Amino acid sequence: MSAADGDAFNLQRDYVYIPAFMLVAGTLIVKREWTIYALLIALVFGGWNIWTLQIRPVLKPNVFQEFELQEKTIISHNVAIYRFKLPRAADILGLPIGQHISIGAQLPQPDGTTKEIVRSYTPISGDHQPGFFDLLIKSYPKGNISKHMASLMVGQTIRVRGPKGAFVYEQNMCKHFGMIAGGTGITPMLQIIRAIVRGRPEGDVTQVDLIFANVTEQDILLQEDLDALVKEDSGIRVHYVLDKPPEGWTGGVGYVTAEMIQKWLPKPADKVKILLCGPPPMVSGLKKTTESLGYKKARPVSKLEDQVFAF
Repeated sequence: MSAADGDAFNLQRDYVYIPAFMLVAGTLIVKREWTIYALLIALVFGGWNIWTLQIRPVLKPNVFQEFELQEKTIISHNVAIYRFKLPRAADILGLPIGQHISIGAQLPQPDGTTKEIVRSYTPISGDHQPGFFDLLIKSYPKGNISKHMASLMVGQTIRVRGPKGAFVYEQNMCKHFGMIAGGTGITPMLQIIRAIVRGRPEGDVTQVDLIFANVTEQDILLQEDLDALVKEDSGIRVHYVLDKPPEGWTGGVGYVTAEMIQKWLPKPADKVKILLCGPPPMVSGLKKTTESLGYKKARPVSKLEDQVFAF
């Protein structure tokens, strides 16, 4: 039984089966001749509750849908977590681990016209959390969608479609992941790491080493979450790299180098995958670096079977 199936059963047990049993049993004790009416009422309300509590995916790959901003949590001056409400409390986004969504908006252009801009984002929540999805977004001065998101107020909506992407995580799909993320490129990595940790009771033995590169210590997104996962699971290791480290910094310094990859990530081998996500120049450089270290050459557009996969 999957986690979603288990959640559905628990909801039906609490809101359908137990109330129906109590209604019928109570009627039998108090007024037996009304039992048939109690059964009918239990069937009607039980059927209604089963329908409303049914877990259903809501994403549509070719159709934009609107989702309402429910909560906005400010992380820093240009980073926030945006929580969007799904139509029903039992709904899930329906996004496979490793894939992403597209956000579209009609935005004004310098010439006075409007143009639809579409950008891709990976939620930091998952389908094990029904009723909402969370996006971690950093707003850039020249960003289009990121600036639009920063201007959103609670109650306003965004347009979303998906799933998208060539990567879909499955338990034990490889023996060891080597991950390199820069800035907000941490989001697909965090999604996969959390899925691995959740899958431990079901036999997921995947090992993970993550290099997370940022400019300053203040730029490290979701560090508390990452550190908690490392503390919880001995199979997860995170190596921080800063371009401008503070005094006394003990992590990596500068850009991610071949030496860092050799020191911290798994060596090229079968059942080893390298995952990359970050600014395009960083990813482009790391594709060349990994090839020089003996990993299989990354394609311009990554495929699931590739040893070096760039989101």
